[in-house]
Amino acid sequence: MSMSDRPTVAIAGATGFVGTAIRKALADDYRLVGLTRSATRAGRKDPDDPVEWRRCDLFSLLELERGLEGADYAVYLVHSMLPSSRLTQGTFADLDLVLADNFARAAEHNGVKQVVYLSGLLPDDRQDLSRHLRSRFEVEQTLAARSTPVTTLRTGLVVGAGGSSLRILVNLVRRLPAMVLPSWTESDTQPVALRDVVRAVRLVLGHPARFDGVFDVAGPEVMTYREMMERTARVMRLDRPMFGVPLITPRLSTLWVSLVSGSPRALAGPLVASLKHDMVVRDNPVQEAIAPDALGFDDALRASLDAEGHLLPDPRTPLRKPDARVIREERLVRSVQRFPLPPGRSAAWAAQEYLRWLDRFAGPFIDVEVSGGDEHTVARFRVGPVPRPVLELTYSPDRSHPDRALFYVTGGLLHKPDTPHRGRLEFRQMLGGRTLLAGIHDFAPRLPWRLYQSTQALAHLFVMHEFGRHLRRLVDRADAAAAGAPAPA
Repeated sequence: MSMSDRPTVAIAGATGFVGTAIRKALADDYRLVGLTRSATRAGRKDPDDPVEWRRCDLFSLLELERGLEGADYAVYLVHSMLPSSRLTQGTFADLDLVLADNFARAAEHNGVKQVVYLSGLLPDDRQDLSRHLRSRFEVEQTLAARSTPVTTLRTGLVVGAGGSSLRILVNLVRRLPAMVLPSWTESDTQPVALRDVVRAVRLVLGHPARFDGVFDVAGPEVMTYREMMERTARVMRLDRPMFGVPLITPRLSTLWVSLVSGSPRALAGPLVASLKHDMVVRDNPVQEAIAPDALGFDDALRASLDAEGHLLPDPRTPLRKPDARVIREERLVRSVQRFPLPPGRSAAWAAQEYLRWLDRFAGPFIDVEVSGGDEHTVARFRVGPVPRPVLELTYSPDRSHPDRALFYVTGGLLHKPDTPHRGRLEFRQMLGGRTLLAGIHDFAPRLPWRLYQSTQALAHLFVMHEFGRHLRRLVDRADAAAAGAPAPA
């Protein structure tokens, strides 16, 4: 099949260790598009590379719509564990929701036939999920909320060169001469070789019978995390006595794991928290297909280590320093908060309510001047006798919908002009309509950076916190009215 006749697969997260393996596996059968926010990767020209690299910030719906142009299928491998801006306010779960919602909207906009999402194994009891696993499940729901079919592959720890969770495991075993293990290391888990994850992707990609399906994928062995560490020590030929201690809390475990493994707490914390659950596969056709030849844990680990027993490098490592330098130099801000949305209300309503509420709440300090009507709203924020507005927001009717209201930052004394990035404020309706995400993206502050962090950034968080309280009061009143109870004060 000629290159022009091949189906096109766009991969979000294509520079990671899973994305790299999938690219190599699909290169002979598909035309590949790699979506990356890395200017370094997108700007690197290699005539032998079969991938068309497109620089694409997944927090920008407009860029993502362009990035997915021409894609028949898409593979989604993205998690927002590490910073994407010089200042990021918000939890990884809320940031992941924005990314997933953008991807679902862009896939629908471009008529993508299928999205394949790599998620995490979930326990049978969904009532007490860790933040990490709850976030994975919310991403599944968000990707599937649009018309594009979504195939979800749920895995445990992926054993392959460059995996962040595997790196934590290997570094713990390497650096500790003896190990004191908390109770969470006794939970059952079922790791899977990177090779078998790739096989599972190939089994579902482009196969209509597996569209809109959820499939657990794992290796052949169920083991506790403690057994996994013991087997890692044997493969690495290290003697590591291990002792169980039930009194270590998840917070202490996170600190300990982060310090010893050298991994950021943003990565170590979710891993530790999710290990309180037993996570093993449920029977399904994809697991049955890969099971006969699935690679065992020990063999998968050996394939991930070099001759000296060190984990083979993450393919993304050469990009980290130059990308971090770009983030520092751009000096952009991202801030995302989650609120309840009153029943029957939309994101469009929430945007207008925010402007009305802020004018009342800020009182004599900030005057919110709104002009132009619903379709051409311009909001100018004025402070006292200062003649010019400190911020100006312009509503974008072309980029807005009832479930997403978008304002661009178009001026003001606190906004840095002449930047290639378009700062914006948006409100999104999520997760069945009762959740609101309010987000500022790509805002370039004019104030000196340290001054901005200690003043305007904190003020924004305070204002959004109070707006959230206002919405919660409205929700409580609506719920009380529906139940026939007196409205809360």
